[in-house]
Amino acid sequence: MRQSWDEFFYGLAGKIAERSTCLHRHYGCVLARDKTVISTGFNGAPRGCLHCEVIGCARATVASGERPDLCRGTHAEQNAIAEAARLGVSTLDTTLYLYPGDIPCPLCAKILINAGVTCIHYRTTNYPGHELSTRLFFEAKVTLVKDISVDNWGEEDEKPTEDTTEFRREDLLERDKFHLYP
Repeated sequence: MRQSWDEFFYGLAGKIAERSTCLHRHYGCVLARDKTVISTGFNGAPRGCLHCEVIGCARATVASGERPDLCRGTHAEQNAIAEAARLGVSTLDTTLYLYPGDIPCPLCAKILINAGVTCIHYRTTNYPGHELSTRLFFEAKVTLVKDISVDNWGEEDEKPTEDTTEFRREDLLERDKFHLYP
């Protein structure tokens, strides 16, 4: 049976994640517009620099999400935006598909918003800082689609029990009374 576009782009993001050079996490992403791939990215060291696979990880004993200044890697989302810029391809009105599917970190959220990404497909909110990322996306009116019906889940993925859920800014405002500035 033919895959849906969402399944196709997730599968492609999963394949791209295999190029990751991070010793701890393998992420991949696809930026798409009108059923067309605009750019892709995976996490790893900058172009032309030594990879962690070669020199080791400076953050080996640091918890995920802490001390990003020690890491020589760039997130998949950042690399996708940078690759599009390097090639002169606009990222306005694009949709981002992430694999394995954590919602972007706050820094990536800010970059994606400024790059004009209008929709983020994700699966989990396991990444540290996801609350701020979610708030930023809602403020910027970026549509968040929590995909839980895609077939290509990995063995380690948590399998949710509902169908795809789309969240809108108004829903969050009503549900959480949206405490932006504590």
